[in-house]
Amino acid sequence: MSVSEDLTSVQRCLEDLFRSVARLEQQVGGSLEMRRVRHDANHLRESVALLREAAQGHTVPKRPDLVTIPDDPYDQSLWRDSDDEGLGASDRHAP
Repeated sequence: MSVSEDLTSVQRCLEDLFRSVARLEQQVGGSLEMRRVRHDANHLRESVALLREAAQGHTVPKRPDLVTIPDDPYDQSLWRDSDDEGLGASDRHAP
């Protein structure tokens, strides 16, 4: 699924949630807990709307091109002036 389709699916679920909350509020009444549930549902609706706006400008990042590394041995002259890591230079002795 694309991001747009997923957001549409979430929005449909939220609409179902709002209908269920409204029915529940008619049965239970406007208690503090019910107001909190309604407020949380409204907050979810706002968050999804913000997410939809952010996703419209979002593009899927392009994968970088793969770089082929040859199996040929490296030119030994590249390592002429380097030390063996942790062993010191070949013409010197460790203390």
